[in-house]
Amino acid sequence: MRDSTDETDLRLLVVGLDAGCRSILEPLFEADEIPTLQRLFETGTSGGLESQIPPWTASAWPSMYTGKNPGKHGVFDFLSFDGYDWDVVNSTHVRERPVWELLSEHGISSVVVNVPVTHPPREFDGALIPGMTAPEDPACHPDGILEDVKMARGEYHVYPQSTDAPDRSIEGYEQTIDRRGEAFRYLCRRVDPGFGFLQFQQTDTVFHERPGDKEAIEAVYRSVDRQLAETIEATDPDNILIVSDHGMGKVTGTEFRVNEFLRERGYLETKSGGEGMPTWSKSWENDLLEGEDAGKHDESVLERVMNVAATFGVTTQRVASALETVGLKEPIGSRVPNDMIRAASEQVDFPESKAYIRSKSELGVRINLEGREPNGQVPESEYETVRSELIEQLSAVRTPGGEPMFEAVEPREAYFDGAQIDNGPDILTVPAAFDNAIVADVGVEQFGEPMESWNHKQTGVVAAAGNAFDETATIEGATLFDVAPTICTLFDVPVDTEMDGTTLPVIDGETEAAYPAYEGDQIRATDDAAVEDRLSDLGYL
Repeated sequence: MRDSTDETDLRLLVVGLDAGCRSILEPLFEADEIPTLQRLFETGTSGGLESQIPPWTASAWPSMYTGKNPGKHGVFDFLSFDGYDWDVVNSTHVRERPVWELLSEHGISSVVVNVPVTHPPREFDGALIPGMTAPEDPACHPDGILEDVKMARGEYHVYPQSTDAPDRSIEGYEQTIDRRGEAFRYLCRRVDPGFGFLQFQQTDTVFHERPGDKEAIEAVYRSVDRQLAETIEATDPDNILIVSDHGMGKVTGTEFRVNEFLRERGYLETKSGGEGMPTWSKSWENDLLEGEDAGKHDESVLERVMNVAATFGVTTQRVASALETVGLKEPIGSRVPNDMIRAASEQVDFPESKAYIRSKSELGVRINLEGREPNGQVPESEYETVRSELIEQLSAVRTPGGEPMFEAVEPREAYFDGAQIDNGPDILTVPAAFDNAIVADVGVEQFGEPMESWNHKQTGVVAAAGNAFDETATIEGATLFDVAPTICTLFDVPVDTEMDGTTLPVIDGETEAAYPAYEGDQIRATDDAAVEDRLSDLGYL
């Protein structure tokens, strides 16, 4: 094993800051809280990095690491759908080649740590520990490497654990971030890669769990900056690329319950009880993260009360808010199983509806098309007519204040193309400036105050520093699809002609080549209650 002070062959270190953006970074720069990041942004070149639609973690990171839009790689959301059934996405749903596998085909090794939607990993030259949507103690590449990391560096968790510190605590965030950096450096000593990709998720998580908490946000970014400094010192990368999948900011506009809108116009039918879709917008850590199985509980007094409350329009979100208001969220909320929460809410009757939102983070409306869905209600001959009607009606929606609800309501072809396009929504609904929000609620008023005071924005950041980059170049109009081509060009690897981005202007020499169709693994179910619960806790489901 090489000493950490030895020279390495790391030609490029990509650092992923989930939800990183200028509006978050600038105050931290001014307060001298993150000197390493500040130095990279100031000595290199930087700019905005436009996300995709939808600008959400589970779809955006695969778009970044394949260089292709969801219509090609197949991940549109945190959830995948098989008819009316759903599951959390994993790497087998990504039907295009990750950039580290492309590099491996050209003899370049990689270390990849904590990148979302990378579980289970495939064979390539290097090492990988997956990130968000993976279960705890996930399969890694190569087999047994996570156990080696734990033996060498201590415990490692995909998600912050209550056994480390009180859940959602600043200490818990810091420990999780520290272990990302330690694991990455350990693997770099083991593998000596040419390419490294280290992602930090807590830069997003802190805004969902502790919105507007200045102390927590600063602590998270200080920890990331410290780990970045230690990683640069240990690995001495020739070049560094800082990237984010989207931005983050306050949501001060209106929440629009699209399924309720569709119901009132006769497109959607409802039912009560049953498993249904995950319709909550904010949940909490519960018994599932302690290892108990979902759904194994007797009906309690609380459950009966919630079922009665649901008949009066008291939804999951409002229950959580009320518990928090009276100081009972942790003692009561932590014992509420999520299947009971679903059963206590009025739900979409998907098979009997013409159109619906399946998941709010899919950011679009799905038509229940005959021949495509198991119980399709809209004949193929009427598809374009129904879609046009819905686009016209949704485009006309105004908030209670009279402002347009949406920046755009368009057919999916305006944003997606590729062999997987049929797995996505039929209509994309883009909230105005992402200052408005949509949810999949039904059985409540059409409009309300956003349950989440902070959420994703369209524009993230990119910064490039190093001897291969032209640090005088101006980065304008960059998109997350440009990251994978830029990585390829730096390594003199031809860019896949099917990639949707182009090499950033910080480096010259892009060449292109047509690659064989990607042969992904057979799609496997995630079917992990703890992962589902974690995503609901963050407000993604």
